[in-house]
Amino acid sequence: MPTRVYRDRSRSVLNEVESPDLPFRWTVNPYRGCEHGCVYCYARPGHEYLGLSSGLDFETRILAKMDAPELLRAELVKDAWNGEGIVLSGVTDPYQPIERELRITRRVLEVCVELAQPVSLVTKNLLITRDLDLLGALAAYHAVHAAISITTLDNRLASTMEPRASSPTARLKAIETLAKAGIPVSVMVAPVVPALNEPEIPAILRAAKAAGARHAGYVLLRLPHQIKALFLDWLQREFPDRAAHVESAIRDTRDGGLYQSDWKVRQRGTGPRSQQIADLFKVFARQLGMDTWPEPKSPAEFLKRKADRQNRGQLGLFA
Repeated sequence: MPTRVYRDRSRSVLNEVESPDLPFRWTVNPYRGCEHGCVYCYARPGHEYLGLSSGLDFETRILAKMDAPELLRAELVKDAWNGEGIVLSGVTDPYQPIERELRITRRVLEVCVELAQPVSLVTKNLLITRDLDLLGALAAYHAVHAAISITTLDNRLASTMEPRASSPTARLKAIETLAKAGIPVSVMVAPVVPALNEPEIPAILRAAKAAGARHAGYVLLRLPHQIKALFLDWLQREFPDRAAHVESAIRDTRDGGLYQSDWKVRQRGTGPRSQQIADLFKVFARQLGMDTWPEPKSPAEFLKRKADRQNRGQLGLFA
């Protein structure tokens, strides 16, 4: 189906995150919806607040925040802002295919470079390497970090589960390119689907380490709201021979259900099966030296530039 792009007229793009189980406070989402079409995406239900479906509409009707760079800059130059790290993105992929044409994420990064604003990026698209010049400029101030999401190394599984995202090989190439350019880069094994891509955890970590990833994290499959039905329908259609087994394994990590919304539990699950996944990841991440998370990005250059702007403004009073 063709992608339809609509202009999003939000008046602000800097979103405060209040979830206590997330290691960041601020996000910017240049888009609503995502062309990658990942069947498991926990952000899908957000489209229903717009009167659209969490199914095909989420991946074919994209709202683009064309004014995002200007809106962000207005927020970052306020006296109250002190350069806390920002994550691109929380509920969309900043490098989904339409970004190649619209370049909203790139323009947002240009604002970040101008002000030396610390930023982290999470994506599953090789397109991030287009912006090496901007990421490199931020890296010079220790103000950037990239995380590449790799769900599987199996091309068939990736093509059906994440139909319009970059291939596993391309994502490893993204890690390699970023690392060689001096950009701190991590791998996110996300989501871990019990009994489906779960056995691939060691192989994904090894491949990412070989490509240049310094750190690793994982998130257990999350199926809030209507995503349960979408995912189970996909599972039965694509893997009829093991759909029941995978569903049972998912329930083993969710106290018999398909989802738990409690803080922290939603990311990791409960019970012996979820602990087994956690232990598997921990053992191999530790063996590979990937079991620590990056140091906080530095706001030092941002604060220096902020002070310079303020000083120029004060001197102007006496001109």
